[in-house]
Amino acid sequence: MAQKLWEKSVQVNAEIDRFTVGRDREMDLYLAKHDVLGSMAHITMLESIGLLQADELQELLQELKNIYAAAEKGEFVIEDGIEDVHSQVELMLTRRLGDIGKKIHSGRSRNDQVLVDLKLFTREQIRRVAEAVEELFHVLIAQSEQYKDVLMPGYTHLQVAMPSSFGLWFGAYAESLVDDMLFLQSAYRMCNRNPLGSAAGYGSSFPLDREMTTRLLGFDSMNYNVVYAQMGRGKMERNVAFAMASIAGTLAKMAFDACMFSSQNFGFVKLPDECTTGSSIMPHKKNPDVFELTRAKCNKLQSLPQQIMLIMNNLPSGYFRDLQIIKESFLPAFDELLDCLHMATYIMDKLTINRHILDDDRYLYMFSVEEVNRLAAEGMPFRDAYKKVGLDIEAGKFTHTKEVHHTHAGSIGNLCNDRIAALMRQVMSGFGFEQVEAAEKALLGR
Repeated sequence: MAQKLWEKSVQVNAEIDRFTVGRDREMDLYLAKHDVLGSMAHITMLESIGLLQADELQELLQELKNIYAAAEKGEFVIEDGIEDVHSQVELMLTRRLGDIGKKIHSGRSRNDQVLVDLKLFTREQIRRVAEAVEELFHVLIAQSEQYKDVLMPGYTHLQVAMPSSFGLWFGAYAESLVDDMLFLQSAYRMCNRNPLGSAAGYGSSFPLDREMTTRLLGFDSMNYNVVYAQMGRGKMERNVAFAMASIAGTLAKMAFDACMFSSQNFGFVKLPDECTTGSSIMPHKKNPDVFELTRAKCNKLQSLPQQIMLIMNNLPSGYFRDLQIIKESFLPAFDELLDCLHMATYIMDKLTINRHILDDDRYLYMFSVEEVNRLAAEGMPFRDAYKKVGLDIEAGKFTHTKEVHHTHAGSIGNLCNDRIAALMRQVMSGFGFEQVEAAEKALLGR
């Protein structure tokens, strides 16, 4: 068993080691390139305050760039007996550069090291999610425009209620994503603050230049109070998880609609044949498995904030090993959400709709409010108009042209998709991803 960074003369019991390390080595592979990036910023700062020589810094930076490249290619490995990604990176540097590799931890703890790793990882994943949401958004807006004149029933209590349209249906989910992105942007802002330099949560006697590492890593600002920086462990993940859950909630609802509307009893939409599955016994089946799985995965994602809260709640200030377990739920969640977003984008883009839903008179009564409003507009008191139409329906005498003339903002005839698209552009530009990209490229010399 390799010695750990914190071991002195006594090695830990093997079973205790297995239990305490848990899945940390597996989870830390998500963080590998981010750990390297954080170390590059940290040692650049150490050289500026005299804790590294200029030639030592250049040697370390070159080796860290090599490790970063390996991590990008998926070739980074945490060896047996090595506790975590931080230990592995330091070991690789020491093997290649000797004692110089042992200098990179000055003024730093694994506590603030993992904090910065998690923030760098999370902000990258948030960008991927935001871009995937934007792609789905554009598909939904395009479909809304294409089918804006095609009417469909709207429902309350799963009873036929009032006229809706495919323009409204697609556009509703597009606008829902805008609100989800506002939530995600807030989580990104809280994430993009630098905890490096807080060490184990109480700072360092070294004159660390935290403004410098903040600038080098492209953070908006820092977590100033070193105790609060450590208190942010778990809180950041919980806040981001709530934003992810909001997106997942939109996807789950849309998936349910698509499953229901594609069933023979509705027949409103048709999923692409290549996106459905069959039955081993019923040759006619075309099952919406992708959207059923999307619904289930997204419902699971909506439990993520609660999982994190149940781990981190009721802990006092300071670091506790409990927080390690959050990584097991949090880190893989991004890939699951991205997978659902990509599937939804593909299918919603290829979805075809039924233009003749209203040929079936079972939907005739959804025009009852249209008739009430027509009579009221002609001067009949609304309550009298309501009663007249109700009695006509009971007597089987109700008829209507199956046309609507809605003009107010956000209605069937005035979708405001241009304004919704403008809101999305405004939210996307508000993230400021370009600042982070420029900082990381500069640090890596790219």
